[in-house]
Amino acid sequence: MLGGIVHLFRGIRVGFVLAREGALAFVDPTELPPHLRLALKLGRSLERPGLGAGAGPVQRALTRLGPSYVKFGQFLATRPDIVGMDAAFDLEKLQDRVPPFPQDQAMRVVEAALGKPVRELFVSFSEPVAAASIAQVHKAHILDADGAERVLAVKVMRPGVRERFQRDLQVMRFMARVVQALSPKAERLKPREVVEILARSVMMEMDFRLEAAAMSELAQNTKDDADFRVPRPDWELTARDVLTSEWIQGIRLNDRAAIVAAGHDPRALGRTVIQSFLRQAIRDGFFHADMHPGNLFVDADGILVAVDFGIMGRLGVNERRFLAEILLGFILRDYKRVAQIHFEAGYVPAHHSVDDFAQAIRAIGEPIHQRRADEISMAKVLTLLFDVTALFDMSTRTELVMLQKTMVVVEGVARSLDPQLDMWTGAEPVVRSWIARNLGPVGRIESAGRAALTIADVVADIPDLALRLRRLIVRFDDQAPGEARRLANVARREQRRAVWSTLALWAIAIGVLMLAMRS
Repeated sequence: MLGGIVHLFRGIRVGFVLAREGALAFVDPTELPPHLRLALKLGRSLERPGLGAGAGPVQRALTRLGPSYVKFGQFLATRPDIVGMDAAFDLEKLQDRVPPFPQDQAMRVVEAALGKPVRELFVSFSEPVAAASIAQVHKAHILDADGAERVLAVKVMRPGVRERFQRDLQVMRFMARVVQALSPKAERLKPREVVEILARSVMMEMDFRLEAAAMSELAQNTKDDADFRVPRPDWELTARDVLTSEWIQGIRLNDRAAIVAAGHDPRALGRTVIQSFLRQAIRDGFFHADMHPGNLFVDADGILVAVDFGIMGRLGVNERRFLAEILLGFILRDYKRVAQIHFEAGYVPAHHSVDDFAQAIRAIGEPIHQRRADEISMAKVLTLLFDVTALFDMSTRTELVMLQKTMVVVEGVARSLDPQLDMWTGAEPVVRSWIARNLGPVGRIESAGRAALTIADVVADIPDLALRLRRLIVRFDDQAPGEARRLANVARREQRRAVWSTLALWAIAIGVLMLAMRS
């Protein structure tokens, strides 16, 4: 009870700061029931004067509320389906920059995490070169066994940040429950689920061993990509509170003048940004979900290098197929196929019309093809898409929304390098390659093989299931002998049926395999 009161007052403070800084201006009153429209009107009356200049209202409010809310805002920047496109682009500019904590504290964190004094671990350990709400980065040098010197980036956890985040997270959970209770329409946006996704995301981000693992996985996936690479983590100098990796010497992608001065081709880099992201998403199903210019560099060899792997996205095989076919459908202007894909994936309820949904998709796709590449606003395209999904009761797919928002950020980075870039032309080779590989004859054979393995697993489990059933019957026989005999007869019939079902499944699997090989 006392905890609830504390959360209530903290939630009221959050609401007051949002209102005071003008963040409620993003809320559309026409979507609210009467009692919430009144509350919004009262909240808007609290706005302080002179809010037009400087950072956006949501940026100001969350910065004032503290590091946990800054992190929450960065997460919501990937969820325009919840906050709207205008607020999402306001949040996208949110700077996670705070003053660094003292050098001696950072050294104590490193020594506690790695179990040795800093002077024994590194030849040199600099003052912080960058600081954020969760951690700060130091530049360090070490000597390898052969005497060669290496330059490293050492990311150090900010002391006390976990405790602060857990406290603020309880308030966010409380506010999510309140929002869901006050507005039944909010159920589609799943506010409580969103907070839990944030909690898991940030708690993973606060274990640097997991970030090192993400870095390692992405490096393995892209090892054969000639135009993209990932820094190597140093596992011996990495722990929960410390992440050590290769130091990247390069030019940030938001410095176009320096890129041109260094002799790199910005237009080629723009295509590389788009295609690298799509290869990660469609080919590998594991993508960097925070590809803003501050996390992307071009090295001396002209290779694109990504850093900061705290926010990653995953797509399953079905989602990757969905994405590839959607992109190809827009490229080919096959809106009926795009609509059918949504229905086949179960994203749109079956009671809606495929033709009506195709008509709505056409309203999104045709403006893309009737304008020059530099005139297409992906922000407007996404706004239309979210309006359409709401109209057709399409439930929120977190992984797809994150991917769509990341795609907009990636396109913005690429366009800053090449204002004439056509994202769809850049995407087509990657999409066609994946579809040819996975939906062609080879992909069909592999799918048939996976189906056969699934059937084999089911068959292998039959003896174990029969043994469990026999034990259950013996145990039950002690209590009701007559009922046990009846169950035994049922079990024998089911066992015979299982044998014939297994043979039928094997026959089907062999038939599918032969059809796939014949295609």
